Amino acid sequence: MGIMMRNVTMRVRAAGAARGAVIASVSLALAGCISLGAKVPEQLLRLTPEAGAEVGSQATGQLSEAIVVLDPEADRSLDVLRVPVQVNDSSIAYLKDVSWVEKPARQFRGVLAEAIRTATGRLVVEGTEYEVTGKTLVGGRLQRMGYDAATGAVVVRFDAMRRERGGEIATRRFEAVVNNVKPEAAWVGPALNQAANDVARQVADWIKGE
Repeated sequence: MGIMMRNVTMRVRAAGAARGAVIASVSLALAGCISLGAKVPEQLLRLTPEAGAEVGSQATGQLSEAIVVLDPEADRSLDVLRVPVQVNDSSIAYLKDVSWVEKPARQFRGVLAEAIRTATGRLVVEGTEYEVTGKTLVGGRLQRMGYDAATGAVVVRFDAMRRERGGEIATRRFEAVVNNVKPEAAWVGPALNQAANDVARQVADWIKGE
């Protein structure tokens, strides 16, 4: 009886081992053809304001007197997390192994708001939820924010719009170019941040001057 039980136990273990081997082999086969997540880029880029109000400084006032920085519209090539490369007049590619942490238009809004806040000293808020209450609305369309392969430069171009409540709408195009940039994330990232801050300062000076 003891020998028979041992034989049965050995057969059960053998069957279990065979089943485990089959499951393992199937899992390995699936792992070769199914991706459980997107490939993580080697670098993530973000825009950071180069100028800002000092720690502890504040601006107060009525929301009805505030400057409202709206979400910029964006060219379709920029409404993604990839960094566009202008190959020629009709072709666009994307920079390899790099991605934005957030869509560039939304990041540019933050840089622009900080530049306007620093330049004007006025109460500045961000977002379309304040559109019906603010005094001065600032928005526009981000036309370019990427690398130009033909010139080896980073280009940021923004068509700004300013509207005083009850007044006329004014528009102006702003652009910044950083030359001698290699098509690599370590070069393109800082150049994009520099150009974006340059454009934001230009817009802020325009808002302050008006």
